[in-house]
Amino acid sequence: MSGILVIKLGALGDFIQACGPFKAIRDYHAGAKITLLTTVPFVPLAEATGYFDIVWIDPRPSLFQISGWVRLRRLLRSQEFTRVYDLQTSDRTAFYFRLFERSRLPEWSGIVRGCSHPHRNPKRDSMHTLERQSEQLGQAGIDHVPLPELGWLRSPVEKFRLPKKYALLVPGGSAKRQNKRWPVKRYREVAGKLVSSGINVFLVGDATERELHAQIAEGLDGVVSLGGKTSLAELAELSRSAEVSVGNDTGPMHIIAAGKRPTVVLFGVASDPKLCAPRGQNVRCLMGVGIGSISDLPVGDVWAAIRDVAVLA
Repeated sequence: MSGILVIKLGALGDFIQACGPFKAIRDYHAGAKITLLTTVPFVPLAEATGYFDIVWIDPRPSLFQISGWVRLRRLLRSQEFTRVYDLQTSDRTAFYFRLFERSRLPEWSGIVRGCSHPHRNPKRDSMHTLERQSEQLGQAGIDHVPLPELGWLRSPVEKFRLPKKYALLVPGGSAKRQNKRWPVKRYREVAGKLVSSGINVFLVGDATERELHAQIAEGLDGVVSLGGKTSLAELAELSRSAEVSVGNDTGPMHIIAAGKRPTVVLFGVASDPKLCAPRGQNVRCLMGVGIGSISDLPVGDVWAAIRDVAVLA
């Protein structure tokens, strides 16, 4: 049995966008033993996909952490890999190519000099992630790479006592990237419009965002915070029945967009939708006007996108 290694370290949105390539690799190497090298936060997701036989945790040693590099080299050499797919394609993971024995180098799909299947496109860094990964795998012989599909990510959601009609709002995101957040007052306006249309609103995010949720929900009947109360699987399940989901450019929106329900994702200059936006038939991405700040994005434009992608009462 041939051994295949796939490398994908994170972050959440990147991991979700790699799920199409993961499936393509599994389909192409149907009888192979496939190992994923990833980081701790993504082990449960990786195991749930069903695409991998083994999931390894990358210790990610720092530059001068010699013992860590020795352990990683030992790990990589512990299996007989015939091919490696580097879907992270960072300087770090390119260096991993050097950790294999020269006499037993596996085939390698990536960007490292000297590898067997390099992604030969000088403009790869200006490509959308999905197109870049698809082209990379195509040059390694894998012709069809699907969009991310998360049918394997399931969970009961009866505990949330769902109303007949509801929407999801994702107003948070990385605390270090406040410039990726649409203003609270504008989310509040959208929440009010949804409630007026007969649609309850769930605010989703982690526990640190509950105060943010409280500012949006204050005085609005039918708006409830689920901050810190949903797993990723529960979020995926909730999104499958939502009338519409609206949120910033953050990892959970990639999960939601893969559910094929109406989705609106908001961008500013902090990230470029041409490079990383969720894709799908029912997905709309809006960019801040003027200088591109997400704060410049009018409520009217967001509401128009919601009406365009979703059927509201």
